[in-house]
Amino acid sequence: MTDSLRPPTRKLGFSARFAGWVIRHIQQCIGSLGDLWRTPFTSIMTILVLGISLTLPATLHLFVNNAKAVTEQWESASEITLFLKLSVNEKSAKQMVQRISLYPEIASVKYVSASEALEEFKLLSGLGEAIEYLDDNPLPATVMVTPTKRASRAEAANELLLKLEKEREVDQGKLDLEWLTRLQAMAKLIEDVVLGLAFLLCLSVVLIIGNTIRLAILNQRDAIAIMKLVGATDNFIQRPFLYSGIWYGILGGLVACLCVWLLAQYLSGALLTLTDLYHSNFVLNGLTLVESAILISIAVFLGFFGSYISVRKHIKAIEPTAD
Repeated sequence: MTDSLRPPTRKLGFSARFAGWVIRHIQQCIGSLGDLWRTPFTSIMTILVLGISLTLPATLHLFVNNAKAVTEQWESASEITLFLKLSVNEKSAKQMVQRISLYPEIASVKYVSASEALEEFKLLSGLGEAIEYLDDNPLPATVMVTPTKRASRAEAANELLLKLEKEREVDQGKLDLEWLTRLQAMAKLIEDVVLGLAFLLCLSVVLIIGNTIRLAILNQRDAIAIMKLVGATDNFIQRPFLYSGIWYGILGGLVACLCVWLLAQYLSGALLTLTDLYHSNFVLNGLTLVESAILISIAVFLGFFGSYISVRKHIKAIEPTAD
């Protein structure tokens, strides 16, 4: 056939090539899900291991977040108690209250006179009749100072306390920061432990996915060799295995979200009983939609990364041999 009789060849445009590329990826993505379905036991075990491995750091992260919310409430509710000198009269005390209420670090000031403090002590102590025999009131007037949200942090509140103690009417001030500092140190320690465990468990997930994909590659060794013999590239062969890793990540992430939700519901009942004893309205908040999406995204990345390492090593090692 002469050149003039040959049919003209048409070059596909970019849109057609891109559409064909998308269709091939969709076919291989769905096909990889079918491969998981054809080995249900192995697939379910891998998905459960991945989900449970991610559940532990996600649950600890949930508790750390809730603990932070509680400590922030306690910090914002911190109060400074100022004990005035016994020689300070009512007029001077009220002038001091007006003066310190203008401080930008102070949200509110409450003055409790010496007589009011004595009456409150009578009610709380149960020594009302005995106190009547006292010649003088031994209790000083007090000023309850509530810092602003910014000034209620441990370091800022301590600076405010030192500033208030310099007032001439103040005998001494009290702000119990030791327990709050210890609580913050414990929360930081738990947060570091969560990060360490998360790293180790994520590493184990990568190894599990990599080993699962390696076994799948070895099971299809002959088919891969034939595909290479007829001209299939490594990229084409490895795509279904990469999509399998992604499917493992998606399904494992969903399992992890479900497990975290179930644990949160289960522990909420126990925490409710505990917080009732302390007359607290603490509620354990579960993962938000954003946090759930991040958890699933991490699982997908780990699944893809584990499968990528496995296919890059093992598929290249498979070469067709002539019998």
